[in-house]
Amino acid sequence: MTNDTIDRRSVLGGAVSMAGALAFVRGLAASSHAFAGDQGAAAVPAAGDAAAAAKPVFGAENVIEAARSLAATEFAKPTIELPPPFNSLSYDQYRDIRFRSDQAIWRGEKLDFELQLFPMGWLYEMPVELNIIEDGEVRKLVANDRLFSLGPLIGQGPEAAPFGFSGFRIHGPINRADYYDEFVVFQGASYLRGVGRGQNYGASARGLAINTARPGGEEFPFFRTFWIEKPKAGTPQLVVYALLDSPSTTGAYRFVIQAGEATTMDVGATLFPRKGVPYVGIAPLTSMFLHGSADPRPMLDFRPEVHDSEGLAIWNGGGELIWRPLVNPKTLQISAFMDKDPKGFGLWQRTRNFDAYQDLEAHYERRPSVWVEPKGGWGEGSIELVEIPVEDEIHDNIAAFWKPAKGLEAGQGITFDYRLYWAGQVPVAWSGARVAKTRIGNAKKPGSFLFVIDFEGQAVADIRDLPVANVTASTGSVSNVVVQRNSNLPGVRVAFDMSPDGSELVELRLVLKAAEQTLSETWLYRWTKP
Repeated sequence: MTNDTIDRRSVLGGAVSMAGALAFVRGLAASSHAFAGDQGAAAVPAAGDAAAAAKPVFGAENVIEAARSLAATEFAKPTIELPPPFNSLSYDQYRDIRFRSDQAIWRGEKLDFELQLFPMGWLYEMPVELNIIEDGEVRKLVANDRLFSLGPLIGQGPEAAPFGFSGFRIHGPINRADYYDEFVVFQGASYLRGVGRGQNYGASARGLAINTARPGGEEFPFFRTFWIEKPKAGTPQLVVYALLDSPSTTGAYRFVIQAGEATTMDVGATLFPRKGVPYVGIAPLTSMFLHGSADPRPMLDFRPEVHDSEGLAIWNGGGELIWRPLVNPKTLQISAFMDKDPKGFGLWQRTRNFDAYQDLEAHYERRPSVWVEPKGGWGEGSIELVEIPVEDEIHDNIAAFWKPAKGLEAGQGITFDYRLYWAGQVPVAWSGARVAKTRIGNAKKPGSFLFVIDFEGQAVADIRDLPVANVTASTGSVSNVVVQRNSNLPGVRVAFDMSPDGSELVELRLVLKAAEQTLSETWLYRWTKP
């Protein structure tokens, strides 16, 4: 996998300098101390070895202290002055700045990871400080012509060009033992992407979301500094630390990344609000949904479906599994699923066959599902889903995140720990039936709509008696509910008519039951007037 083309997941902050407010961060390396536990405990020096005992060891506590100290200062959007043409690069010019792959960090050292770096420029106007931690010591990376080559669209530049980094990508033998594929990217604000084995990039995650789809506009926190810990030979995990900043809050992040069939990231986030943040999104995910069987669009497109994610999946604190198909609405839609101590949520690309998409370039059937698994209790709040109308697939129009019932309070640090999965399926052991497909069409009665929902899974594959479909609507009316066997899955198909009866929004709910036993996940759907 390569990053030769720049996709829509470039959400930008302003230009940032590492001077000024970050001066103390570099100083922390000289005054840091060892820390224990799963955060990389340093070796204890031999008795009497004063030099070893005094050797600084950089780790998670340093980043937490950096975030705490930064939060105590007034936010000032740093700047960096770039000479022409680097201050106004076009897309093609930006692509003409190429990282020299033979200069990849740890190339030839027989580790399971290599790093390649992204330059500043084009949309990526924010310089990001990159550091390597080796044996507890910090080494700052410098962007120059040793690491990058400048193509003919830019011409001759000074040795210091391209002057700064905008992020990095991680390579490893995820698909073949003899080849290092790209499988994780950190670039653009606090955005990050990952893939599991055999997948292409799709949905993204972010460090934090603030005021998403709310009046006043969204605030985009950004990772301004990274520290990447050099792994030992044979170690399957890579540890990345990040310092987050924004006008409202700072944060210290720790990512423990492991590639595989499912690429996982154990995330620890400690936030230090500068001021109260009433509307915050924890573990935010973003994706794209243009059209699909659950939301047919009045557009001429040879592809049956176009989306990076098909639905929002929730495993709530009460043990209920929820499936909410995504839509591309006519107007902005925000849905809140109230919960306490959720077990998990994510954006799931369930349909995995090429025929559903028919796109030889995008290969939407290879896009990863992204799942958030909270560690510890997150308390009361809601999983929020934002759906934004779009006319083409170059824009991410879907967001999902955990919104605590109480916002962040100024001066009070708070920690959230969770695991991110990038995989084909989500890691939920569920013996009940799940929704295989949602389809919508016109019913026979004018102004009514036909819903057809297929369920699959062992619970309904060979069931002797057909289950009962419990269908309810918040308004309007539901009629002609029919449950049939579907041997093609195998499973069952539920069909019903819905009449909005003049309403412009109808919330639908469906669950399969046998007697009083629930056999399926809960299907939810928000219908809005076309």
